[in-house]
Amino acid sequence: MATKQIELIMAPREPHYVGDGFRVHNFIPSGYRMDMQRMDPFLILDYNSKFHFEPSDIARGVGSHPHKGFETVTIAYKGRVAHTDSSGGGGVIGEGDVQWMTAASGILHKEFHEESFSKKGGDFQMVQLWVNLPAKDKKSNPKYQAIKNNEIPVFSLNDQSKIEVIAGEYNGTNGKASTFTPINMLNAKLSKGTVAPFSFPSAFTTFLLVIEGSIKVNGASEVKTDHLLLFENNGEEFTIEAEEDAIVLVLSGEPINEPIAAHGPFVMNTYEELIEAFDDFNKGKFGYLD
Repeated sequence: MATKQIELIMAPREPHYVGDGFRVHNFIPSGYRMDMQRMDPFLILDYNSKFHFEPSDIARGVGSHPHKGFETVTIAYKGRVAHTDSSGGGGVIGEGDVQWMTAASGILHKEFHEESFSKKGGDFQMVQLWVNLPAKDKKSNPKYQAIKNNEIPVFSLNDQSKIEVIAGEYNGTNGKASTFTPINMLNAKLSKGTVAPFSFPSAFTTFLLVIEGSIKVNGASEVKTDHLLLFENNGEEFTIEAEEDAIVLVLSGEPINEPIAAHGPFVMNTYEELIEAFDDFNKGKFGYLD
């Protein structure tokens, strides 16, 4: 097996707000050489690095908005989010939980800081990904997967280090999330000095985001907190060594290799399908949400 080579290491971009509750750094698609085609099947990566929100009686967040043609995945590290969608899905994403929402044929969605968190205030830290769907699945029915932290399968590296397998597989431990295409989504929670090995197919789009701490990749390249490392699409293996206690989100997915037509909240394959998506939304075909 050959070693995966590093393509780039990227510092977080200047943050911007999504609504008034999510202060995010966008890596995909606005990062250097990180457009949707290069990062296929990952369309967007917004990272709310650790940020302290003051108490508020009015919950911050994003009101009702549409999605079509892809999936959203929200991973909570700090804070709590309450969400609702027009398919009947909803609930609270607590610390360590994952929300995997398949928009597919069209859905309305809203998300706000959970009421008790909003009133108390505190540190807030989350990742939201948009994951593309193959053309054959873009018109499938919306669905929702709520994955609580205590339900996430775990592979133990040692007494203090573990790999949480959200989707895909690690050393025979399989993730709980169902996916339309092969995707590995792992939280590596490593104590200082721990070395974790990884192996993914060479053609997969593979990258990692350092949520906490700092690491060395392949024994040499240092990656600091809130930085992203993208691998070239070659080789299969790499290692992560925790220079201090660290949390690392590791992502690897098979490219779909289909045309991408994206505008706002819709991701289809052609311009004509985008027009249809806007038309369906305007006609109320995505359902109703206050």
